[in-house]
Amino acid sequence: MRFVTYRSVVDAAARLGVIEGDLVVDVEQLGAKAGLGFPSTMLAFIELGPAALAALRQALDDQRGRWPVGAALPLGNVKLLAPIPRPRKNIFGIGLNYVEHVAESARTLDTSKDLPKQPVIFSKPPTSVIGPGDAIEHNRAITQQLDWEVELAVVMGRTARRVSEADALAHVFGYSVLIDVSARDNRRAGQWIYSKGQDTYAPFGPCIVTADEIGDPHALDLWLTVNGQIKQKSNTRHMLFKIPTLIADISAAMTLEAGDIIASGTPDGVGAGRTPQEWLWPGDIVEAGVDGIGTIRHPVVAV
Repeated sequence: MRFVTYRSVVDAAARLGVIEGDLVVDVEQLGAKAGLGFPSTMLAFIELGPAALAALRQALDDQRGRWPVGAALPLGNVKLLAPIPRPRKNIFGIGLNYVEHVAESARTLDTSKDLPKQPVIFSKPPTSVIGPGDAIEHNRAITQQLDWEVELAVVMGRTARRVSEADALAHVFGYSVLIDVSARDNRRAGQWIYSKGQDTYAPFGPCIVTADEIGDPHALDLWLTVNGQIKQKSNTRHMLFKIPTLIADISAAMTLEAGDIIASGTPDGVGAGRTPQEWLWPGDIVEAGVDGIGTIRHPVVAV
């Protein structure tokens, strides 16, 4: 299933939906017709666990083509938001997780040329999240080096505390697309959160695809363009630390909960690694996608 958070009109409350062809079907309204108490938000639904997924799948099968009045809207008529508009906790970011990106970062960003022995973890606060089509803010007073990084986002489906790599993927709800926007000139004494955690620096969406529909999360093409020109193009098989390793490593020390997000790292092709270096400026359009999930597109605007 492909879950979205949407608004039917500009001033409407955010709602949980499922994409069915060219329609968005409202989960709470569908559940009400079937006598099921589904919630209206993504986080609340994820917390219900696998039984809710199975019940929703059955309700979709039973009512397909006979949707309750007002429950199915044309996808083109709604505003998609970030699938989780306001995560409860910081996003777990993973740095230097593709071999080629390690090499380009060592050349231009003063990071080590040696491959990390353990995952490099940083975070992006909930206030950094924006949804499809929303603007990435360029504050010229703060940065002259605004950069891009396309990433596969992993959304947790249940609590993971000290889980093994063998059990890790069973804790995943689904996957999405995330752009890790970075102000490269805002790194401070090796700390990355000010560089990566500013407002609008986590474009996220357009949907969460449930884990059962992603056969192998380590076999997905991912790419990013700026103004229509390819800047990054790779495959998740090139991750240095695979998703089970990331979940096991983080959960060894910090409890992962339903709805938590892991941004699993970016391949090479970032602006800082180019010769000459390239940066984002107001007026640019950034588009990123992951095979089997979708694309997000964002303008860069001056603030």
